[in-house]
Amino acid sequence: MKFLDQAKIYVQSGDGGSGCVSFRHEKYIEFGGPNGGDGGKGGSVYIEAVPNLNTLIDFRYHQHFKAQKGRNGMGADKNGPKGEDLIIKVPVGTEVLADDQTTLVVDMIEAGQRFLLAKGGDGGRGNTQFKSSTNQAPRYAEPGWPGEEKWLWLRLKVIADVGLLGMPNAGKSTFLSVVSKARPKIADYPFTTIHPNLGVAWVNDYEMVIADIPGLIEGAHAGVGLGDRFLKHVERCYALLHLVDGTSQDVAKSYKDIRNELELYDTKLAAKPEVVALSKIDALTDEEIASKKHALEQASGQKVFVISSVARQGVYECLSAINRYITRSGRKKEDQTPITEPVSATDQPWSPI
Repeated sequence: MKFLDQAKIYVQSGDGGSGCVSFRHEKYIEFGGPNGGDGGKGGSVYIEAVPNLNTLIDFRYHQHFKAQKGRNGMGADKNGPKGEDLIIKVPVGTEVLADDQTTLVVDMIEAGQRFLLAKGGDGGRGNTQFKSSTNQAPRYAEPGWPGEEKWLWLRLKVIADVGLLGMPNAGKSTFLSVVSKARPKIADYPFTTIHPNLGVAWVNDYEMVIADIPGLIEGAHAGVGLGDRFLKHVERCYALLHLVDGTSQDVAKSYKDIRNELELYDTKLAAKPEVVALSKIDALTDEEIASKKHALEQASGQKVFVISSVARQGVYECLSAINRYITRSGRKKEDQTPITEPVSATDQPWSPI
C-alpha cells in the first residue's frame, strides 16, 4: 500500500424517479379516478472525514461514484422508494477542490465531518397530484429531475502541530525517530524520505504531532529534486522546525535556500513561526559548532539551537522552544511523572504507508 495525497474523482447523484400515470380499476367502481404515485428522490453523494484513514490510495482504483436512482411511482398511490445515499470516506485533513484545482469546495478538518457534494434529483409527481375539479382524469405525470454530476479533486494535507524542514540528509528523519516512536526510513543518501511521516512527541506532558516531509533543495519550486508539493503537508502546522545540517560547508546558504523556496511556494507558509536548529553537532568540533552557529544566527536573525539527535543533545530544549507556538490545548498524559529524559515518546496511531 502506497501513500497517495492527491486524486481526481467523478461524483454523480441519483436521478429522481418518474411519476406514474394510473387509474383505479376496481370492481363496481365505474369511474375510478387517478391513483398514480410519485417517483422517489435520487440518492445524494456525501463526503465524510474518518480518523482511521491516512492516504487516498483507494481512489487510484476507484474514481467514479454514483448514487442510486429513485424508483418510479406506481399505481394504487404507491410512491417510488428513495435512492440510497452514497458516502465517500476520506482521511481527516482532505481538501475537496473543483475541477479547476483552485476553487475550494470544502476542507475536511474534523473527524466525523460530513458534507453534501451532489444532491439527488427530486422525484416527479404522479397524475394524482394533478387532479382538480376541472381536470378529474389527468393523463400526464412529471419525469424525475436529473441528479448532479461533477469532477472533483481530493488533496490530502497532513494535520500536525510542527513541520520539519531542511535539506536532504539534514537529520529530519533521525530527529523524528528519536523524539517519537515513528520509524521513518533513515539512510546516508539524499531523498531517503519520499512521503510525509508523522510522529508524536510529549513535551511537558503535552502531545505534539510532528510532520517530516521530503527534503527541499534549491530550485524545488521548478521541480528540481522531489519538487515542493510536499510543503502542503506543513501548511496546517502552528510552527516550523528548520534543521540545518551542521556538516554542510555553508550553513547560511542552506538556510537561505530553504527560506527562498518557502517564499516562492506561499508567503503565508513562510510567515509561520520558525525555530532554527543546527543538527549533527556530534560530528563537529567545538570551534566548528561556534563558528557555524554564529553564521546561522546571522543568516536567520534569531537564536539557533545546536542539537544532536543521535546523542540526544539539545533535543528537549529545541522541542520546548517550539512548543510555545502550539496554541491548541494538547491532550494531557495520564501519567503525570515529570520528564527527566531529554525526550519522552509515545505510540503513534498514524503510521505512514
